[in-house]
Amino acid sequence: MAARKPGLIALFDVDGTLTAPRKVVTPKMLEFMKKLQEVVTVGVVGGSDLVKISEQLGKAVINDYDYVFSENGLVAHKDGKLIGSQSLKTFLGEEKLKEFINFTLHYIADLDIPIKRGTFIEFRSGMINVSPIGRNCSQEERDEFEKYDKVHNVRPKMVSVLREKFAHLNLAFSIGGQISFDVFPRGWDKTYCLRFLEEFDEIHFFGDKTYKGGNDYEIYESDRTVGHTVTSPEDTAEQCTALFLSKPTGGA
Repeated sequence: MAARKPGLIALFDVDGTLTAPRKVVTPKMLEFMKKLQEVVTVGVVGGSDLVKISEQLGKAVINDYDYVFSENGLVAHKDGKLIGSQSLKTFLGEEKLKEFINFTLHYIADLDIPIKRGTFIEFRSGMINVSPIGRNCSQEERDEFEKYDKVHNVRPKMVSVLREKFAHLNLAFSIGGQISFDVFPRGWDKTYCLRFLEEFDEIHFFGDKTYKGGNDYEIYESDRTVGHTVTSPEDTAEQCTALFLSKPTGGA
């Protein structure tokens, strides 16, 4: 077995990178990631909470990878142990949260889209997830909304309104997945997890939404990372093979 290269870590988005959107990781991809960890320290960073990440990557996810960052790193695990946690409620305060949630729910109530389901706002430890259609939609309804959104820009328009209305709160907005977007204090994007990786001087990040406004953009563009745009789990494996497995560990 080849030794890991010191100071090198490969960091991965979840949805669209290690799994198909909102799908469970395949046995083939799991086997590849185990092989990769033989030569590279591996971390996972997702915008979702740990429960949802576990649904996609497995219940033992915090033990399967060297680092697991849920909610962009606001909840951080290393070698299966919690090493960091941040609270949005503590940071913003109840009144500011209520102001934002009330306005957002009114906006969604007046929004004319083909269908609406339930759970339009999901409050997480370090962020608020907003879904115009509602997170209780079926996979088929999720797919249809994604197509509708690409034509009618429901989420980008909503983000634009919220960004202007709540400019005084200094919030950031990140569109990810098929049906929702995340809201969090500026700086609490996926670059937040990098504060736990000070020992690494070479950080490769792999994500599918690396365009401006996507939830991988900030960490992809960070001076601390070497960013890689992927189009699917298969593409992730192919790029990692070329970088880390086809030549001496660490690549160029």
